[in-house]
Amino acid sequence: MKENEWRNDAEYMSYVGNLLVKPEVQKLSEYEQHHFCTRLDHVITVSYESYKIAKKMHLDARAVARAGLLHDLFYYDWRDTKFNLGTHAWIHPRVAVRNAEKITTLTDKEKDIIIKHMWGATLIPPKYPEGFIVTAVDKISAVDEYSHHLVDKVERMVRSAY
Repeated sequence: MKENEWRNDAEYMSYVGNLLVKPEVQKLSEYEQHHFCTRLDHVITVSYESYKIAKKMHLDARAVARAGLLHDLFYYDWRDTKFNLGTHAWIHPRVAVRNAEKITTLTDKEKDIIIKHMWGATLIPPKYPEGFIVTAVDKISAVDEYSHHLVDKVERMVRSAY
């Protein structure tokens, strides 16, 4: 994604602008996501890339943009926090929905997108095609974000060998 391309997309900003300014969303900038970016960077990427796909497919771009932005609205380090009631893959979407409902009203579609964005690691697939978009973009983004860390590591190893 081009740096801050999303900021200049008036339609996209009409869907998520009011959420982006919320302290609860901005707080995501305090959490590292995949070694390379913050959780806020991650959710904006998932939201905007999913929105563009949904728009091209004539699907509900508003629901995708909003749910994509809110899909990881939780405030703990997922690498360290353990749960007795299930895995992070199962727990954090439910926490995200609960947190999102404190700052906005979610549609049933938006709730389903958020709850089921970990499909693959969880069993129940999304109910709507928009959910498959966010799920796929989330996985692709995670791989891209994490691969930067691996490339940096390999480059350091190569430099230290010479």
